Amino acid sequence: MRVDSFSYELPPERIAQHPAADREGARLMVLPADGGAPIETTVSDLAGHLPEGALVVVNDTRVLPARLLGYKQDTGGRVEIFLVRSLGSRAIELEDGTKRDVEIWRALGKSSKPLRFGTDVVVGEPSPAPGPAQLIVHLIGRGDDGLLEVGLAAAPGYGVRDAIRALGHVPLPPYIKRDDVAADTERYQTVFARVDGAVAAPTAGLHLSHALLGRLAVRGCEVVSVTLHVGLGTFQPVTVEDLDQHPMHAEEFDVPKSTAAAIAAARSRGAPVVAIGTTVARALESVANDDGTVRAGAGETRLLIQPGYRFRAIDLLFTNFHLPRSTLLALVCAFGGTKRVLDAYAHAVREEYRFFSYGDAMLLAREGAGA
Repeated sequence: MRVDSFSYELPPERIAQHPAADREGARLMVLPADGGAPIETTVSDLAGHLPEGALVVVNDTRVLPARLLGYKQDTGGRVEIFLVRSLGSRAIELEDGTKRDVEIWRALGKSSKPLRFGTDVVVGEPSPAPGPAQLIVHLIGRGDDGLLEVGLAAAPGYGVRDAIRALGHVPLPPYIKRDDVAADTERYQTVFARVDGAVAAPTAGLHLSHALLGRLAVRGCEVVSVTLHVGLGTFQPVTVEDLDQHPMHAEEFDVPKSTAAAIAAARSRGAPVVAIGTTVARALESVANDDGTVRAGAGETRLLIQPGYRFRAIDLLFTNFHLPRSTLLALVCAFGGTKRVLDAYAHAVREEYRFFSYGDAMLLAREGAGA
């Protein structure tokens, strides 16, 4: 399908640069299943707009502070490394012939002068009296995907992931035009984040607070989780005219047996499955059966969902407002109907909703699901 089918005009001032004061304080647009006019409310009222007994599925990935700022050990030149995807651990040979165990990552890199393979980057600020570097990034080479291959090593007494958490910066999306601040450490992370691995947040889940989860429980809604590690590809622009030609990024996912069983039980009792975000939708649809149940399992998904796709696993979608000409907006249009969704987006622009990661939210039923 042509990508310009998912275009809309968005004034730059509608792109949220900060989260709402409270997680559930964002605005919520509910698109009724009967095709009626949008209902305008706030995320705090989400439980009241879900059927009693609905099964709510969240993404429990945890965002790593993947933006590493440091300096070249040999020249002191400033370097920014953006971690993209972990490839596990292995031993590498250093320039002096010694070997070192490192954690291998694909990454992006930026510096005032071209990065040279074999260079070591010290993460953190230079010190007049430096001690052992807490985290070193070895620039190894370039992978077949065009990204840098780097090896991360922590000083004795430190774990690599602990060092990343201590020194890294919150990887805010490129459309947030400011540096990260202390508040982002909490607000660019869901309250149910559990499994390290994402370099971008599953943004719909950012709206859910512990109090809101409690109100869902009172409503009789069971909350279960999947894991999908959101990658940098979620911001990858679509540069082709036909979405079928777009090289979809791979993301690791895991659907536990307990979640698959909960979905099967929901199907048997006629309860709807509610996906909190497009990442949950992609994970579940990647392992969905024709009867609407899902298979437990883990792996990588490159699933591209666009209009014409038949959804099998989810009945309701809670999601943020997405970038124009993006695969995420194509997914939402496939779920809710292109005209219906783009009309809602036009309404959101007119009514000055806030867009993208720290913006407002929408709840919609699958097109053709009925009232």
